[in-house]
Amino acid sequence: MSEDLNQTCPVARALDLIGDRWSLLIVRDAFDGVRRFSDFQRGLGMSRSMLSQRLQALQDANVLTQQAAADGSRYHDYVLTAQGQALFPLVVALRQWGEGYLFDPAEPRSHLQVIADGRPLAPLLPRDADGRPVAAAETEVIKPDQVPLSAGLTLS
Repeated sequence: MSEDLNQTCPVARALDLIGDRWSLLIVRDAFDGVRRFSDFQRGLGMSRSMLSQRLQALQDANVLTQQAAADGSRYHDYVLTAQGQALFPLVVALRQWGEGYLFDPAEPRSHLQVIADGRPLAPLLPRDADGRPVAAAETEVIKPDQVPLSAGLTLS
């Protein structure tokens, strides 16, 4: 894929930000309640410098922000912003795909469940504007140079 096509592709832009293993695992851990640098480092087993770089990149991209520690200590917490919270469906989709294809049925693994009733989430499916599930074969990508000017879309 050419550089120009990557610039107009939302998937390529998202992967530039969170497409490496460590960044996505930091986001996953943040959803699981991890807030402190030392807890991220201990849970992920990554070097301090690599963790610092990834945390800074996620802050620069407005996925995470730093806040004063909730316990009043001199430390600070890393928390997901609204933009970071919007990654929840992506994390769930990757989890569900991994559960479905990367584990033997009897193999132990973690489970994601709804707090209120303890039940697992329903499988995530792309849906149309009316809520009907849509398969990949029922969709198409329209490139910026394919959008007719009469469509009333603004490309920036």
